[in-house]
Amino acid sequence: MKEIVIVAIGGNSLVKENGLDSIHDQSEAVKEVVVNIVDMVQEGYNVVVTHGNGPQVGFGLRRSEIAHEIAGMSPVPLVNCGADTQGGIGYLIQQALINEFAVRGIHKNVATVITQVEVSSEDPNFKNPTKPVGSFFSQEQAEKMKKEHPEWSFVEDSGRGYRRVVPSPRPIDIVEKDAIKSLIDGGFVVVAAGGGGIAVVKAEDNTYKGVDAVIDKDFATSLLAEQIHAEILIITTGVSRVCINYGKPNQQELSKMTVDETKQYVLENHFPAGSMLPKIEASLSFLEKSGTRVIITNPESLKDAMNEQAGTHIVK
Repeated sequence: MKEIVIVAIGGNSLVKENGLDSIHDQSEAVKEVVVNIVDMVQEGYNVVVTHGNGPQVGFGLRRSEIAHEIAGMSPVPLVNCGADTQGGIGYLIQQALINEFAVRGIHKNVATVITQVEVSSEDPNFKNPTKPVGSFFSQEQAEKMKKEHPEWSFVEDSGRGYRRVVPSPRPIDIVEKDAIKSLIDGGFVVVAAGGGGIAVVKAEDNTYKGVDAVIDKDFATSLLAEQIHAEILIITTGVSRVCINYGKPNQQELSKMTVDETKQYVLENHFPAGSMLPKIEASLSFLEKSGTRVIITNPESLKDAMNEQAGTHIVK
């Protein structure tokens, strides 16, 4: 049986900077990432692709609010904006994969699964939102929007400006995990759990209801990896390797670290809470439950990272 590799593409990887956020721009960014993913398929791996949607879900939410304010159209709830982006980004990835397979003469099926992810209605993040979404704003712009919408919250994000934050509860269960596993077993490349999945809560009668939240894609990807028994988890980000003492004169890139070493770096506060820390926590959860290896790198280094020539490798 071929090893199952899950590749998590960051939503910010598809929107590289303000002004390059059109569907065309995102489609071109997807094509660049897909080349490396198809390389993995050619090397014999079963590949599952997940993706973030932080910028895109914020765009959709803001479009809905503007349409409501200007034209009186019914607003689209955050949970539905998440579902919309899951379908939209999934379509871009699915088509790019199909096209790259065609160019290389590879006969491979691709399917996107609109994925619901169960969360707890009691999750504390519903009261203390932490997930940045949408565009980056200057401090002046953020303060102006906060006055117009007192219920909104903003945070400074990665030195690039201020972004609106929404609830981001921890995932409990991937509702469509059996369907995803069946497609993998059938030889499909699967795109799933997009944007961390559509957040739903489960009632006592086993019915589901959507809730307004954006689940962190790395935690959802880690959970999916555990539930479908993947061996390797790859998380793409903006840097080629994880660093300690990031941004300081003694910054050090890490090519390999064990679970114990990683935990020690976490205790020493080397990983910022809003950026690298969720990726590290998701990696540790995956390795402690079922996985054998985690790779963290940027999209363009994926092929080299699979051959241990790039990226940070976290191992047991």
